[in-house]
Amino acid sequence: MKENIIKLFLRLALAASFLSAVADRFGWWGAQYTVWGTWDKFIDYTRLINPWLPDSMVGVAGGVATGAEVLFACCLLVGFKTGLVARLSGILLLLFALAMTFSTGIKGAFDYSVFSASAAAFALGQMKNKFMELDNLL
Repeated sequence: MKENIIKLFLRLALAASFLSAVADRFGWWGAQYTVWGTWDKFIDYTRLINPWLPDSMVGVAGGVATGAEVLFACCLLVGFKTGLVARLSGILLLLFALAMTFSTGIKGAFDYSVFSASAAAFALGQMKNKFMELDNLL
């Protein structure tokens, strides 16, 4: 029973974190609660942490990352393909943490707990039991 609650908590926490970050990019949290606050500022940050990426691809990368975060969050919320989505979430978060580390230093990745979130996603991906998941019905 404890593992079921832990798994549900991991799913909801990761999903909420993804959706919160996406909401921030569009200014939906309100000015006093945002990191980026606008799509343009988010794209500027994407450019900063991916200096090797051609300028023409920065917006695409930001859009793909945002789309993946929305998709992963929705899947985690309802429990659809949880193991796969959790592992993909772990990869996405690890890539983000590494991009932050190599471009601006490791402190930001630690301060925003990106490595921890990645580890949590990988741990979720290893949990085989199904609890309150759409996959139970399929």
